[in-house]
Amino acid sequence: MLKVGLTGGIGSGKSAVASRLAGLGAVVVDSDRIAREIVAPGTEGLAEVVAAFSDRVLGPDGALDRDALGGVVFADESARRRLEAITHPRVRARAAELVAAAPADAVVVNDVPLLVEVGLAPTYHLVLVVQTAVPTRLARLSRDRGMDPAEAERRIAAQADDARRQAAADVLLTNDGTLADLHGAVDDLWRDRLLPYERHVRERRAVRPDRSTLAEPDPTWAEQYARLAARIRHAAGGDLRVDHVGSTAVPGLSAPDVIDVQLTVPSLAEADGPLADRLAEAGFPRLPGEWWDAPRRPDRVHWAKRVHAGADPGRPAVVHLRAAGSAGWRHALLMRDHLRADPARRAAYLQVKRDLVATAPESAEQGTLTDPWFDEEHLRAEKWAAQTGWRP
Repeated sequence: MLKVGLTGGIGSGKSAVASRLAGLGAVVVDSDRIAREIVAPGTEGLAEVVAAFSDRVLGPDGALDRDALGGVVFADESARRRLEAITHPRVRARAAELVAAAPADAVVVNDVPLLVEVGLAPTYHLVLVVQTAVPTRLARLSRDRGMDPAEAERRIAAQADDARRQAAADVLLTNDGTLADLHGAVDDLWRDRLLPYERHVRERRAVRPDRSTLAEPDPTWAEQYARLAARIRHAAGGDLRVDHVGSTAVPGLSAPDVIDVQLTVPSLAEADGPLADRLAEAGFPRLPGEWWDAPRRPDRVHWAKRVHAGADPGRPAVVHLRAAGSAGWRHALLMRDHLRADPARRAAYLQVKRDLVATAPESAEQGTLTDPWFDEEHLRAEKWAAQTGWRP
């Protein structure tokens, strides 16, 4: 089962995306619909809302007057938080029931308006954000919902802004064009990413990353890492350390478009336990076989580790599980920080990588492990650490 979080600001067209995904075969869990169900007449939820805000939020028929309630909570943050404390736990519980009832091979799309605001992004395999220019949203709210412009502006201001949503988005769908444009983008996403991703998660099949080409530096690599790291922390539980390592962790450095993540474990025995299953369920299945880091001089003992990789065909990622304080663990952090700190060594490193890719792209990664230049660079990094007092 693949769990997708769908969100977007009010008036963004999120419902149109949810409807299209449902038509393609997704199981859509609509949080807005659930939110209405849990405050229907006769429910405990409605009784608690009335107790908190008085019967001024009720209509003549005894049902909740959502416009009246909105006028209260969107103008008062403390009131909005009181409402959320009543409704959110009930919505989450009902949504969990619906997800549990979905088929094992389903793509389950949770349509959650406040997904970013309440910090739910790490609980999904993928977060899909629908983004639309604010003037377009205001026009839609006025035209389609008959909402007063001032009220529409208040509603938009009460939600996360575009920058915050975009930071949480694995996929950003812009909806400033036609409905046909939006449907086309959703169809492509379903075919090329969601369906294979679901199959990979269900079969615990990782996507082997391609390191045979170098991509230009991508300023969003850090944000992409942050989203992956949040999922890994959520899956791992506890307070295990997670770090961005490898070439994409060095700003301004061309690199294979692969996010390398280091997950620090107390021991490799811990990596072989239930943690491996939790990572697989979160979309990071374990790669079979024995894995180790290449030893650097003067150490000639293999540095054992465990390796998981992302199941998402749209975002190559590798998770290296290394024991805290081990030589391989320390080396990954040292080389990252050394290259971040020294532009000259960064340029030299890049040139060696380019030469390896140009001469033997299929074995460029193996060249990184065996080329003597990297032994020398390791010694330079150790000297830099001693001079600067660096600690991992």
